[in-house]
Amino acid sequence: MKGLRLSEEYYKSFGAPMIREKFPEFEYKIAAGLVGDGSECYGFDDKISKDHDWGPGFCIWLDDENYQVIGAALQREYDNLPDVFHGFKRLMSQWGGGRVGVFTIEEFYTKFIGTAQLPASFDDWLYLPENNLAKCTNGKVFSDPSGNFSMIREKLLEFYPEDVRLVKIAARCMTVAQAGQYNYIRLIRRKEYFAALYSETKFCADIISLVFLLNKSYTPYYKWCHRAVRKLPLLGEFIHQKINELVQNHDSALKNRIIEEISAGVIKELRNQGLSHLESNFLLDHGPVIHDKIKDNNLKQRDVWAG
Repeated sequence: MKGLRLSEEYYKSFGAPMIREKFPEFEYKIAAGLVGDGSECYGFDDKISKDHDWGPGFCIWLDDENYQVIGAALQREYDNLPDVFHGFKRLMSQWGGGRVGVFTIEEFYTKFIGTAQLPASFDDWLYLPENNLAKCTNGKVFSDPSGNFSMIREKLLEFYPEDVRLVKIAARCMTVAQAGQYNYIRLIRRKEYFAALYSETKFCADIISLVFLLNKSYTPYYKWCHRAVRKLPLLGEFIHQKINELVQNHDSALKNRIIEEISAGVIKELRNQGLSHLESNFLLDHGPVIHDKIKDNNLKQRDVWAG
């Protein structure tokens, strides 16, 4: 059983009845779900995942006012819920605390993005860790009658303002081209094998990030980004397959060809989205063209590499 489904069934079997019985006057002010850290929040959990920080459990979110009234009591009732559900017990690791239980809405969002408010400026958006934005918007909200928790989540799911997205896309074009199309084969020729390996990894990480940006979706934690890219409608399956070919092959000339195939596929999508009109097969050439489409003067004055 997948952890997200287990958690939702656990909530419906024990969490919702507990809230209804013990806190009836607050039932419509309480949100519940499973969002945040953990492979199960992305649907990527497997047998290996079950050895730590996996099992029945869910999050409860309250606004500050209601938390002051019932937060401690609600946590005690949550702690008294059955330890075992469908034969599974949650195993907590040293660093796995704080993933489930009772939280304020502000506490939850502040943990990941530093505030319970939407980013107020382009700079605020630009410097938020993207994998933390993914953590705020993954998983599932099981119940949120007031909509207070989901309101922030849904606004974050609308993705970056377009100018911020363009800043990031332009910068990824630059770093992808530099690491993969330019430096990789040069480093092989110099027999700088560590640097070549780093260059290949940098290319893969940044190309995945670029494809997430083209899909208007946040790139998750590095551990899951390759697996997650496969689910994206634009280029997802193609990038997943080609990166598998790249990292599993040991022929540098073939690796170089795969890098060019990946780059060509991404350049085609840049044209499809009207982000670049160039015919060049070098992604570095497309970065400044995309950067020039930024409307905000302050963002446009930034170096194209600084995304």
